[in-house]
Amino acid sequence: MQISSRARKIEPFYVMEVAKAASALARDVAHTDAPMIFLNIGEPDFTAPPLVQVAAEKAIRDGQTQYTQATGLLALRERISQWYLDRFRVTVPASRIVVTAGASAALHLACMALIEPGDEILMPDPSYPCNRHFVSASEGKAILVPTTAEDRFQLSAAQVQAAWGPRTRGVLLASPSNPTGTSIHPDTLRDIHRVVQAKGGITLVDEIYLGLSFEAQYGQTALALDEHIISINSFSKYFNMTGWRLGWMVVPEKLVPVIERLAQNLFICPSTIAQYAALACFESESLALYEQRRQEFKARRDYFLPQLNAMGLTVPVMPDGAFYAWADCSAACAKLGIKDSWDFAFHLMNQAHVAITPGRDFGTAQTGHFVRFSTASSMQHLEQAVARLRAHLL
Repeated sequence: MQISSRARKIEPFYVMEVAKAASALARDVAHTDAPMIFLNIGEPDFTAPPLVQVAAEKAIRDGQTQYTQATGLLALRERISQWYLDRFRVTVPASRIVVTAGASAALHLACMALIEPGDEILMPDPSYPCNRHFVSASEGKAILVPTTAEDRFQLSAAQVQAAWGPRTRGVLLASPSNPTGTSIHPDTLRDIHRVVQAKGGITLVDEIYLGLSFEAQYGQTALALDEHIISINSFSKYFNMTGWRLGWMVVPEKLVPVIERLAQNLFICPSTIAQYAALACFESESLALYEQRRQEFKARRDYFLPQLNAMGLTVPVMPDGAFYAWADCSAACAKLGIKDSWDFAFHLMNQAHVAITPGRDFGTAQTGHFVRFSTASSMQHLEQAVARLRAHLL
């Protein structure tokens, strides 16, 4: 069978490949005194709040399971619009909001709508691998621009200006970022957007971890800049609905009919049950619970990262959001006689029964020296992981 060149260009999602290996080993050690601790997948250990679960059950009982509009329930778009106003003091009309089958669908739709074959999209290195693959699937080319800890592993306006070429179409940023948990300072984002606008390009910002910001100076939506920003968001992370596959995008008014036409053909609509359930995310009881959980994620970060630093797994930039630690493992590799972060991750998996993610997924700029820890697991699991890592590395 002939496989398309498009499919051949998409690299494996190494996060999931490592997860498969960890799961296989976990079965073998499940009944030992050291079962596998999973710090590799970016999935909250919290599930959807009670009101959300009740709303889903009610939707099923009431037969609210048929197709919605391709752009999503108007009531949900209005709730999201109100959330932007209440949380960020930013006015985002519901007419600019399109509900999607997860943030993945939103990124796919944005790339399909805006990228021509051969167009180049600038992205920071390191960055979330699937984002560049959405660009590739639309026959564009992701251009990874190396970043450093001094720039919080984010692009600067000067880098965007220097990297812009004749085929550049725009930038795809993430704030907070996976794998680093760092955000773009609003002033830096404004400068980047000015460069992009002057070039006639597009500024696309992945904000799926925005609700999980811990510092006021960074916890601001890019939509505050102007109506030309395209923002991607999700119910997976802050709203704890990973498997429900529901997200949204905010686009300029004139782009909505284009996105709607594509969504009608590619997805028909997002999950109806998930949409009715998500309405309950914005009830005061649910929002209060989300804020409690956000503080718990912050407490996990504040405990875990100093522990990593003390073990020589240096986190060069304190993450201001999400639930990741981007740690330099080169000293530990040298001590153990290990080649790089890929081998280091498998070493810890097999010897300490702690699953983490090697840097290979996230780019090529020094990613062989870095691993990503997820702090989305419980404090108990984090404490157990620290004990095992200390016993193994110190």
